[in-house]
Amino acid sequence: MRKVFEELTNAFRDNGGSLTHEQFESVASRNTTLFEDSDMIFILLQASGYPISLEDGLYRLDTYTIPYQQQRYCIVDIETNGSKPGSSQVIEIGAVMVEDFQIVDRFESFVACAFVPEYITKVTGIEQSDLIGAPSLTEVLHRFREFMEDAVFVAHNASFDFGFLNESFNRIGLGDIGNQRLCTIDLAKRTFESERYGLAYLNEFLGIETATHHRALSDAISAYHVMHYSLHGIPDYVRTADELLRFSVSSKKERGEKKRELEKGTGSF
Repeated sequence: MRKVFEELTNAFRDNGGSLTHEQFESVASRNTTLFEDSDMIFILLQASGYPISLEDGLYRLDTYTIPYQQQRYCIVDIETNGSKPGSSQVIEIGAVMVEDFQIVDRFESFVACAFVPEYITKVTGIEQSDLIGAPSLTEVLHRFREFMEDAVFVAHNASFDFGFLNESFNRIGLGDIGNQRLCTIDLAKRTFESERYGLAYLNEFLGIETATHHRALSDAISAYHVMHYSLHGIPDYVRTADELLRFSVSSKKERGEKKRELEKGTGSF
């Protein structure tokens, strides 16, 4: 489904945020053979967290039109017992749901695991005994899937958290994560100057006070503060959630061109 998410997003962007039934079916059928029924593909996309809706016969990418200030963001951090999702697993998930850039809900859970290496305990403080009686990976991920809904997935170094969770979702049969994603490292680099952009350094640099570094919920809250601080540096031409996502991965050249286009009155992402 990952290819479907990517191709559909590109198609939506090329067509002003909406697709006809024929356009939607063409993209979806070209990138998956799992289902021939476009209605089933639509249901599967929604269930996976992809921000798609159907209105007046048109499929719409919700993030394309919603102002980024009004977008829902699920800011996530995970702790694991190793760096490779194929041979390791999640041992803790922490997340905050953000609306109007205010935290409105929280998710926090240990995950049952048979082995926690000593070096992981030294880094996180999580011991094997902490995970005794914790809910299973399957239970936690199902709950987390419901918590995220179709919010934008946000994390500090999102490629790791998203990739690890995506493989974990597939392992238990939930399929790919369809939520669009944003990395607070990428966003920070494009909105303010700092000597380094690691979370521990930014906690000190920005005066962020959280309970414990390298614990999932505390680090998710730190990433929220980094994102909140980054808002001050977002340029005027970024208006929608989709434009924010594209801005966060844009090159210096692209940002310069957008600024010049804005000055001429023609700029938009």
